[in-house]
Amino acid sequence: MAFPRLGIGFIGSGFITRFHIRSMVGVRDANVCGVWSPNSEHAESAAQLARELDVGPARRFSSIESMVRDPSIDAIWVCGPNHTREANIQAVCAAIENTPQTLKGLACEKPLARTVAEAKKLKTLVSRVGLHHGYLENQLFAPAVNRGRELLWQRGAALTGRPYLARAAEEHSGPHMPWFWRGDLQGGGVLSDMMCHSIEVVRHLLTAPGSSRSSIRPIRITGHIASLKWTRPTYSSELRRLMGDQVNYQSKPSEDFASVTIEYEADDGSLLLGEATTSWSYVGAGLRLSMELLGPEYSMSLNSLDSGLRLFFSRAVQGQAGEDLVEKQNADVGLMPVVVDEATEYGYTAENRHMVRAFLAGEPPDVTFDDGVEVVELLMAAYMSAEQGQTLALPPDGLDRFVPAVARGAWMRRGEN
Repeated sequence: MAFPRLGIGFIGSGFITRFHIRSMVGVRDANVCGVWSPNSEHAESAAQLARELDVGPARRFSSIESMVRDPSIDAIWVCGPNHTREANIQAVCAAIENTPQTLKGLACEKPLARTVAEAKKLKTLVSRVGLHHGYLENQLFAPAVNRGRELLWQRGAALTGRPYLARAAEEHSGPHMPWFWRGDLQGGGVLSDMMCHSIEVVRHLLTAPGSSRSSIRPIRITGHIASLKWTRPTYSSELRRLMGDQVNYQSKPSEDFASVTIEYEADDGSLLLGEATTSWSYVGAGLRLSMELLGPEYSMSLNSLDSGLRLFFSRAVQGQAGEDLVEKQNADVGLMPVVVDEATEYGYTAENRHMVRAFLAGEPPDVTFDDGVEVVELLMAAYMSAEQGQTLALPPDGLDRFVPAVARGAWMRRGEN
């Protein structure tokens, strides 16, 4: 018996696309069939990776429109930079409007957009052409997160009451590409880039399995942003050397640290707290993801660097710097953790398996653009709170029109707020 397979075309050919392609090794009912990127060499390299991994007969496409119209392509994964997202999705929707629809779905990487207005526009575009849409938030699908959540709610919450406090943090030493560092392109700094993960994990942990997203309601938010490391003269000079003259943190910095506290009201009226932090100023072995969930008589904790495998290299082991042990790796000697299968442990494999099966079934995924819009609303409210220096009731006035000062190049140099 032949089982249907979803032919996927990727928009974008960079770091995150390659993470998704590697994850497809664990997705049985999908083929990577195409890659489009404005950089044709990068697109061909990503397609070659898919072929080498035997996850599909991927080839480079010369345009988004030709990829959408190709009969081998059933769904599009949008993984390009934030500032290209609107144009990329507009191109997909225009191609659908001008040709008989064959696409089963479109999935978009986090964050959905850079502002609330942009996020709502993207949702309207894909809804108008009748596409099922998925919002790619991998950490919601991380196996350890979901197993811990399941056990605590089944055993602890069932006997002693629901959890009341969740914490999540994502920390590393800074992004790979120049556009991430530019508020005008990326939409902000580390809050825009990574807080979308942490606030969703917090909400996920505090929501009972099987309950709707609306069973807990965000009512107040407090945000803080700061530049702790990368506006220091030594580091801003190094950043400019590595990323180019357009990344100048002496004149137009973005925040490299952010913290957000969200107060939720449960459907029974109880108060819940979510605490999230993100950082581009953390120096450790590499990327560190940490999560906690606490209740009356129980707790869970997770640290991605507490891996089962550790390697030690003495000073005599000299070689080229790499990123083969852990994402955003900072060292090559000493005692180092190894994240053996990052695509699986970080949630990409389960995320893509879910999206593929939903699109094949003709159903909306569990995480859609509706959720992506709500995430952007919380991110913008956090920026607004940080700029005003006060806790805000949700939703605050003017949220649909708000653009962070960081994105406008108007944020104070080396300031904290």
